[in-house]
Amino acid sequence: MDARDLAHLRRCVELARAALAAGDEPYGSVLVGPDGRALAEDHNRVAGGDRTRHPELALARWAAEQLSPADRAASTVYTSGEHCPMCAAAHAWVGLGRIVYAASSAQVAAWLADAGLPPAPVRPLPVREVAPGVEVEGPVEELAGEVRDLVLAHAARVRPRREG
Repeated sequence: MDARDLAHLRRCVELARAALAAGDEPYGSVLVGPDGRALAEDHNRVAGGDRTRHPELALARWAAEQLSPADRAASTVYTSGEHCPMCAAAHAWVGLGRIVYAASSAQVAAWLADAGLPPAPVRPLPVREVAPGVEVEGPVEELAGEVRDLVLAHAARVRPRREG
């Protein structure tokens, strides 16, 4: 983990903040090529009803169409929250390289449970269990608190209101 890694992760948190401001779940991701340049970025777009519109899946699809297998393998996906199993599988199938995340799926699941939200319909497995051949770094405690604040802000918006 170096200053360049942290800069890309900070951009992911900015994208997560933008997603939240747009009424979506607060997750953002950046695909960085072998030379260290950001090639593509996205944030969650699930508010429209398609729960598969995660940025990590979009970036995997983009990479499959735009990059050679060698460039995909030498690229890194930075993300505010650890890939879900769907996105981890897409990452591995496309042959992308390293993943660096600010907050783990276990952390996010715990924050959501503490906020009173029901669990996701898919178990929050660590990337290493879904895609054991992928190099993974995270969580990054320096940024995990910012992600927690965004997740809890979103949870406060969607938490069912109690009657009475």
